[in-house]
Amino acid sequence: MNGGRAACRFRSVTRNAENSEPLVDAEIGEVPAAGPTRVSTAKGLVYLGACLVLIGLNLRTVFSSFSAVLPEITADAGLPGWAVVVLTTVPVTLLGVFAPLAPVLARRFGAERVLLGAMAILTAGLLLRPADVPGAGHLPALLAGTAACGAAIALCNVLLPGVVKRDFPHRLGLMGGLYTTAICASAALGAGFTYPVFRAAGQWTSALWFWALPAAVVLLLFLPLALRQPVVRHQFQTEGANVWRSAVAWQVTVFMVLQAMMSFSVFAWLAPVLRERGVDGGTAGLIVSVSIVLQMLGSLFAPGLAARFRDQRAINVVVALMTGGGFALSIFGPVELAWAWTGLLGLGQGSLTAVALTMIMLRTRDAHTAAHLSGMMQGVGYGLGSTGTLLVGQLHQATGGFAAAGILFLVVGALAAVFGYRAGRNRYVGG
Repeated sequence: MNGGRAACRFRSVTRNAENSEPLVDAEIGEVPAAGPTRVSTAKGLVYLGACLVLIGLNLRTVFSSFSAVLPEITADAGLPGWAVVVLTTVPVTLLGVFAPLAPVLARRFGAERVLLGAMAILTAGLLLRPADVPGAGHLPALLAGTAACGAAIALCNVLLPGVVKRDFPHRLGLMGGLYTTAICASAALGAGFTYPVFRAAGQWTSALWFWALPAAVVLLLFLPLALRQPVVRHQFQTEGANVWRSAVAWQVTVFMVLQAMMSFSVFAWLAPVLRERGVDGGTAGLIVSVSIVLQMLGSLFAPGLAARFRDQRAINVVVALMTGGGFALSIFGPVELAWAWTGLLGLGQGSLTAVALTMIMLRTRDAHTAAHLSGMMQGVGYGLGSTGTLLVGQLHQATGGFAAAGILFLVVGALAAVFGYRAGRNRYVGG
C-alpha cells in the first residue's frame, strides 16, 4: 500500500516536470510522514502560497546584486583580487555544503520553521554584507554576510520545492510555475535594479542594503504561520536505489556540475564582462536582467519538450552548446550584438538548468530514488559547480581580462554536451 502511494506521488511529480521545474520532496521517507502546513481557511492556503513564492523571490538577489556593482565595491572597499574571487565563489559552494543539512533540520524542527530560520539568516546576512567594520573595513562583513546568505539559500533550495509539492498537490503546475518564475525573477531584479539604486543613493552599500528589505518583509509575513506549526520529530527510512553506486546517477550529476559552473558564473560575472567591454553599468544590468528573463522562457518550455522524447540526448547537447557558446560570444563577439549573445545565453542557460533538473525524474523509477538523486545532484553539483566562478575569477586576476574565461566556457559547454548526451540515454538509476 505504501509503495502504491509513493508510485502515485512520483507519477504526479513526473507530470509536473512537463510543466515546470520538477518538485522533489526532500521529506520523503520520513516516519511519520510529514503532514501539510496547517492552515484553517482557503484564504490561509492562499496566504501560505504567497509566502512560499515570496521566499523564492529572494533566493538569487544576493548573487546578481553583488555583480551589478562589483567595480564600485572593488574600488571603494579596496578589495584584493583574492577577495573578489572568494566573494563570488563562497555562496555557491555553500549551496552544496548545506544542502544535506536541510532534511536533517526539517526532521527535527519541521520544514516551516527551518524555512523561517533560513529567511532570518538571509535577512541578517544581507544587512551585514555592506557593513563597515571599524579598523577592518568592509571585507570582514562582506565575507561573513555572503557566507550567511549562501547557507540560508541552500536550506531554502532543498526544502521549498517539497513544501510547495506537499501543500499544493492539486495545483502543482500553477505553484511550481510561480515558484520557479519567482526564483528567476529574483536574479533578474537583482541584476536590473541594483545599479539604479546605487546611482540614486550614490553608495554601493545602500544598493546592497536595499535587498534586505524584501527579505525582512517575507520574514515577518511568514513568521506567524511558521510558529503555529506543531513540532513532530521524524525518523528517516532509506528506500530506493543507491545512487552513489550508479553510473547513470554520476552522469546526471556531472551534467549538473557543468551546468552549475556556467549558471552561477553568469550571475557572478556577466555584468562585469559587459562593463569591461565598455557597456555602462545601467545598461549592463538591464542586459543581464533581460537575459535572465529569457532563462524563464527556456525553463518553462524545455522540461515539457524533453519529457516528450524517448531520450534527451539531442536537447541536452543543443542547450549545452548554446550556453557555452553564448557565454563565449558575450566575451569575444562584437559588443554591438551583446543583446543577441546574452539572449542566446539566456535561452540556453534556462533550458540547460531545467533539463538537468528534469533528469532527476526521467532517470529514476520511484520517488525515493528521485529524492536521493536530487540530494546527490545538489550536494555535488553546487559544491563542484562553484569552481566555475572560482576559475573565472582566478583567470581574470591572472590575465587581466576575460578572454581565458571565454575559452574555459567553450570547453565547459563541450563537456556538458558530452555528459548531457550520456545522461540523456533512456536508462535508469538502479538498472
